[in-house]
Amino acid sequence: MRDYLSFHRMITPVFIQIIFWLAVLAVVIVGIVQIGKSNAAAGVGILIFGPLVIRIYAELLMVIFRIQDDVAAIRAGKSAAPAGASTAVSSP
Repeated sequence: MRDYLSFHRMITPVFIQIIFWLAVLAVVIVGIVQIGKSNAAAGVGILIFGPLVIRIYAELLMVIFRIQDDVAAIRAGKSAAPAGASTAVSSP
């Protein structure tokens, strides 16, 4: 709980997953309604491409938070290095 209050752990990825599933449900309903309105081509297109587009968008949002997690892990790893140890990478 302390990590959430100090913003060391992000809560937004959980919300992104919830919004993703709600959006997929909405797209499926819209696709079925379109098929029911005798617009089968649009309905099938929505059923196929709608969840795919939503997934790609959600993944792009999640990448931002994964980058933040990785940067935090790198920062924690570098701060754990002994004093005086070189963190620079030497080239051959």
